[in-house]
Amino acid sequence: MLRVGLTGGLGSGKSTVAARLRQLGADVIEADELGRALMEPGQPVYNAIAEHFGPTVVAPDGRLDRAALAKLAFNGGRLAELNAIVHPAVIEAQRQWMDALFASDPAAIAVVESALIFEVERDARLRGESVGVLADWRRRFDRVVLVTAPEPLRIARYVARGAAARLSAAFPSDEQLVADARSRMQRQMPEEEKAARADFVLVNDGTVDQLLERTENLWQALRAENAAQAPD
Repeated sequence: MLRVGLTGGLGSGKSTVAARLRQLGADVIEADELGRALMEPGQPVYNAIAEHFGPTVVAPDGRLDRAALAKLAFNGGRLAELNAIVHPAVIEAQRQWMDALFASDPAAIAVVESALIFEVERDARLRGESVGVLADWRRRFDRVVLVTAPEPLRIARYVARGAAARLSAAFPSDEQLVADARSRMQRQMPEEEKAARADFVLVNDGTVDQLLERTENLWQALRAENAAQAPD
């Protein structure tokens, strides 16, 4: 069995890599998807967020108002508070998923897609945590794969994706989308720092087909390593 963390910043293309790895035979889970599920009404994470941030982050239908919560977290300087509620629960859910997967298939390759593998550990250690679920997150993976791309290309992809997803309601102009992208990137570790700590680096500076080819080469390397670890 092999535990793989797949990470990359905004606009890097990590979702494309995750989708291709799933097609090739990996078991993949997305941290964002887990987080969304845990933030639904009735979940402990939902209750903790509503209690901590108050009624302004709860929509009339009883679900979390994600736009209001994001504005409070990112623009209001309370992102660390939100992450302290969400991240431990997401990481624990990932652990349970991997344990169940390996119990049913000891030869599986489990891939956790998350944008913040290195940042979660960094922030925990900055708070003085030397051990624990957040400070130890990087060490929970056998291998970490970083998907990266030049910053101008990542910003261009974010702007294009924002327009396609109708984010223009929140950011009416391309200039505001660019500013939002730069703000988000500033909260992430520098790419070169993450690359130095990753086991594999996929540079997404060309076509989609080139990225898919690099992903297929990565898959072969992961399969070979997993096979080498299998008991005789």
